[in-house]
Amino acid sequence: MSKFVNIGFGNVVNIDRIVAVVSPDSAPIKRLIQSAKENGRIIDATQGRKTKGVLFTEGDRIILSALLPETLAARFGQTGREYTGREEEENE
Repeated sequence: MSKFVNIGFGNVVNIDRIVAVVSPDSAPIKRLIQSAKENGRIIDATQGRKTKGVLFTEGDRIILSALLPETLAARFGQTGREYTGREEEENE
């Protein structure tokens, strides 16, 4: 069964499809994000906030999140927990 995790503002992702979670600060990541925007492969889940985390998926999509990579990784690492509804948001 697929596990879904909240990546901020009620947006959820299937953690089985996530390949990497990185910070958007480096130039190569910024170029990848720009290329994905131009090619329609970007999913913006920031709700207008600053992008703090970038998720790469198996399906060659890039998901932008307003949560830090450390926060996202901690949520993905919570074994045995599945998304059951809107979780408590941190200071976003």
